[in-house]
Amino acid sequence: MTNEQLTIHVGIDVSKDKLAVAIAGGGVRDEVLGLGTFENTPASVDRLLKKLSRRGPPVSVCYEAGPTGYGLYRQVRAFGFECCVVAPSLIPVRAGERVKTDRLDAIRLARLLRAGELTPIWVPDETHEAMRDLVRARESAAEDQRHKRQLVSAFMLRHGRVYHRTKPWTMRYRRWLQGQSFAHPAHQLALQEMLQAERNATERHDRLTGHIEALVPEWDLAPAVNALQALRGVAMISAVTFMAEIGDVRRFETPVKLMAYLGLVPSEYSTGKTTRRGGITRAGNSRVRHKLIEGAWTYRLPARPGARKLYILQEQSAEVQDIAWKAQSRLTARYRKLSQRGKKSTVVTTAIAREMAAFMWDIARRTMPAC
Repeated sequence: MTNEQLTIHVGIDVSKDKLAVAIAGGGVRDEVLGLGTFENTPASVDRLLKKLSRRGPPVSVCYEAGPTGYGLYRQVRAFGFECCVVAPSLIPVRAGERVKTDRLDAIRLARLLRAGELTPIWVPDETHEAMRDLVRARESAAEDQRHKRQLVSAFMLRHGRVYHRTKPWTMRYRRWLQGQSFAHPAHQLALQEMLQAERNATERHDRLTGHIEALVPEWDLAPAVNALQALRGVAMISAVTFMAEIGDVRRFETPVKLMAYLGLVPSEYSTGKTTRRGGITRAGNSRVRHKLIEGAWTYRLPARPGARKLYILQEQSAEVQDIAWKAQSRLTARYRKLSQRGKKSTVVTTAIAREMAAFMWDIARRTMPAC
């Protein structure tokens, strides 16, 4: 009997307060048993791991990714057991199952782990997770800022106050807003409160942006972040978001797998002689997908590096400069070609974003530090 057959497979259903645990022996016909419920605290988990270690054979643990984070994963790995965090959306579910409990979920995880049917996710280290949390906090602040500005714009439009210049939220626009007066004091107070809320949101957004720019040079992925900015449509925040959300791009063997992870590949439903392809799947990481689509709009312009990009390119290796120019010349030509064929602008930018992911994959894997 091999070690693989002897391995004990442990499934854990994690909630805020409790852990439902089930174990499955290495044999295919071995029964899957519920081990009980434990408190979700480091001390309780430590007692559970010691209890499992007394069983002798190697132990492999799994649980679903969720809001409880990766503390359990790190504690299990530190104890010496194998552990994987699995993607909930990719867990096989039987169509006839109509009963769901924590105990049954743990049993199902243990059984599927033994069968090799679970898809693990990539788990960042603590430094990488901290940077990712900071990037997501800035994204939340940017969304709050957009919402506050929309409230002000809707309020002014509702009262027939139209700003006739093209670019809003400049200093000139803010002076125009402060110069508006209303007959009723309630309207004036409402506008001032909304402007104050927008100022607070903008200050928070700018403050978080400054924190990211200050911490990036100390990050081990800083060389990749700097190199990615050589591409058109990729600035500091876009590059940091890409590396914070994707992490180690070398886990994707080909750029096509990265495209699929970002949900940028076409959906398909084909059976027999019928082939149906639809829009992009929109699966996977939406934050990076949105950044890529935003950057793809810049390729509607002729291929030439801008003044800011020239300073960035001078600091990069010849290899990165060649990839950046190849990307710019190819994607601008492709944008023009697809537009001339009558494709919608949204379809064109999505296609460009899909190819941008491939060039970013290439640059990142060349500039990331060695494992």
